[in-house]
Amino acid sequence: MRMLLVEDHEKFAKSVQEGMESAGFACDWVPTGAEADAAVAVVAYDAIILDRGLPDMDGLEFLRGIRDQGNTIPVLVLTARDSLEDRIQGLNTGGDDYLLKPAAMEEVIARVRALLRRPGGALGVVLSAGNVSFDTVAREVQVANKTIAISRREMEVLEHLLRRKGRVVPKDVMEEKLYGFGEEVTSNSVEVHVSRLRKRLTANAADIQVHTLRGVGYLITDEGDI
Repeated sequence: MRMLLVEDHEKFAKSVQEGMESAGFACDWVPTGAEADAAVAVVAYDAIILDRGLPDMDGLEFLRGIRDQGNTIPVLVLTARDSLEDRIQGLNTGGDDYLLKPAAMEEVIARVRALLRRPGGALGVVLSAGNVSFDTVAREVQVANKTIAISRREMEVLEHLLRRKGRVVPKDVMEEKLYGFGEEVTSNSVEVHVSRLRKRLTANAADIQVHTLRGVGYLITDEGDI
């Protein structure tokens, strides 16, 4: 899952960004509404965490703009503006949730996940194929009901493949979901993670297969389906 954090306070933004990444999300950070507009124009984010007190606008102006364009991406408004009128305005403008600062990182993560679990959202609690299951909340992978050790990147690859089981995930889509702004991505970065994931699943007797379709993308199937 790839998030956008719109927050002008650098120290706070870094702490939220690190917290989201530790929970398994790729998280881009921008400090202004104008930069947020530019980001959503080029990246299909799964959710947005939005401050109101931005240096160039009220964050709700940005929110109103994307809603007017028909963008239904889940938005958590995270702000210090705590009056009843502020909260009502935030929700009526198109916010899906409204959380006051200071907020515990665990609650921020939980609220984002709750938004993504809503009908039409991107997050299912448990994804599975064959004897493999992935708990998206606990960030735990099991093969035949046994938890296996797996790296963060391998876990992210597995998650995106499980969400599209039986369908090809194009390489550029996988890159977009795995890496945030500023992260170094070599031409074979995704292939390396896919290869490691494939070996790890095989070593743990998983009965699913991860396929590389050269020049196209990646596909996960039950054993023998392709």
